[in-house]
Order: sequence, then C-alpha cells, then structure tokens
Amino acid sequence: MDTENHLFTLDELARAVALPRRTVRYYIQIGLLDRPEGLGRGAHYAPHHLAKLQEIKKWKKAGLSLERIRELIDPEKLKILISPPEPQRKGTVEVWSHVVIDEGIEITLNPTRLNMTPEQVREFASAVADHYEKFIQKKEMEP
Repeated sequence: MDTENHLFTLDELARAVALPRRTVRYYIQIGLLDRPEGLGRGAHYAPHHLAKLQEIKKWKKAGLSLERIRELIDPEKLKILISPPEPQRKGTVEVWSHVVIDEGIEITLNPTRLNMTPEQVREFASAVADHYEKFIQKKEMEP
C-alpha cells in the first residue's frame, strides 16, 4: 500500500501499526497523537499519524513511559532536552545509570547530561561489554 498519500480510517490505522483502536483513541485523548482530520464518518488519518504511532510504538517497546515518549516526540520539549545541561550546583538531584560490565568493572553515567536515550545507554553498555569480552579473550590467549 502506498502510505505516502493514503488517508486511513481508524480501523486501517490501527491495523497498520498492530494496535487496538482503543489504544489509538487513548493516545489522541491524552494528546500524544493529533486528532483525525474531518469529523464523524468522514474522519481520516494521514501518513503523519501513522509515522507518529510507529514512533510511539518503538519507544514503548524500548520500555519508555508515555510521559517520556511525549517529551521525545514533542518538538518544544525536545529543544529543552537537546540544550546543554546546566552546571551542577549544591543540592542538585540527578539520576545516574549504573552499568555493571563484570565483577569489579562498572560504569556510571548520566544519560540526561549526555543527551542519551535509554536505548542508546543500553547500546553503549553492550558495546563496552563486547569490547571487554574481546579484551579478556585476548588476555587469556597470551602466554
């Protein structure tokens, strides 16, 4: 199906992203997804609705809350997320990720200050763990 110019009914849109119609309506209700164009039986959804639902579904699968997803897909809030972090001050409370690579090897990082999504943190940790594993294997082969 050519989705570039296609207009979707609610059923078609829900089927295209494999979500219940009720979920699509809920996302509209909470403002996560734009309202359909037109009213009543003439209401239809455009390709941008499909793209946004696919993005929401991707972030949900990555384990993000709907509130965090809202921050990521709302352009105004995205500007805030991308702007450089404020310098630390006394009394500042921050959330840090603590990643255990192996016994005795740990990485502590602040994803917000690094502008990293949870998915990027997992990817980074996986890459470090892979590199460490190769290092250990090479070390074990040495005489």
